[in-house]
Amino acid sequence: MTKYIYSILYKAVSTCNLDKSEILYLLKTEENAKIFSAADKVRKEHVGDKVHLRALIEFSNYCKQNCLYCGLRRGNAKVTRYRLDPQEIINLAKKAAEYGYKTIVLQSGEDLYYTIDRMSKIISEIKKFDTAVTLSIGEKTFEEYKAYREAGADRYLLRIETTDEVLYDKLNPGMSLKNRMRCLEDIKRLGYEVGSGIMVGLPGQTIESIAKDIIYLKSIPVDMAGIGPFIYHPDTPIEKTEGNCFELALKVMAILRLLMPDINIPATTAMETLNPNGRLIALQCGANVVMPNATETAYRKHYEIYPGKICIGDSPKHCRFCIENKIKSINRNVAESKGYHRSNS
Repeated sequence: MTKYIYSILYKAVSTCNLDKSEILYLLKTEENAKIFSAADKVRKEHVGDKVHLRALIEFSNYCKQNCLYCGLRRGNAKVTRYRLDPQEIINLAKKAAEYGYKTIVLQSGEDLYYTIDRMSKIISEIKKFDTAVTLSIGEKTFEEYKAYREAGADRYLLRIETTDEVLYDKLNPGMSLKNRMRCLEDIKRLGYEVGSGIMVGLPGQTIESIAKDIIYLKSIPVDMAGIGPFIYHPDTPIEKTEGNCFELALKVMAILRLLMPDINIPATTAMETLNPNGRLIALQCGANVVMPNATETAYRKHYEIYPGKICIGDSPKHCRFCIENKIKSINRNVAESKGYHRSNS
């Protein structure tokens, strides 16, 4: 078995390609350390030792969607809803830029309050701080995506979560996998850097469907892949799964690094919710990005996609310098560039 895994890893590193059966073998094997080591070497060779920090601003927890796994779902009456006005968002972004962040990530539920005019103004004002802007605000029309791109948005993050259509329909009532894929195609067509990803450990998800997800992300191809472990939220109707999917999520992330060696891959916050050193472990298994929270402390506890989120009592300033010290503890340093996947620095 050991000889076979080395042959698969050699093929992945030398060709950046594996067939579905080889991906399945890596997902099923218990020889995880070999996969993680190979991914870390590929990360070092292709994107280096610098870690890119993205300031995450969670500016609204209102959402028109009703995804079964999400604590912000429209049907969850226990959420204390909030939304920041445009100037508050701009002010938070300005502070983040002063803390040294080179990218601002604007994330929210699908909140209809933020019209094209409002979002465009927010984006254009933030661009004055000489930062890249990433949007993570859900499914929009082509015209909306186009307006935000013209306002200066650089990247768009829209996780596919799963490419299993039956599972997608079950977990996302009123939505469709076809439209999700259409959104990603529009984003790509408009010249954004495309971010997507999946949730690992969803109830009803199979290893075979995860292998298909990996192949799909490579086919787009994404500029950034975010892999998060499923964490059960008690205020959702989804069934609770047994076990901790931290290790499997790490493995999916590592395989993507092997197949897409120069993309940006975040060490997700959800990983640290399941493991106290989750983000540092992920940075040593192929990741090269961290997204510290730059939202004001008072709002953080209300942006509860899943329970147990880390750092909800910390200030934006504390998070910025805490993560830098953690990164230095594994002999890595914070990057000073905007960290584009493509060649515009």
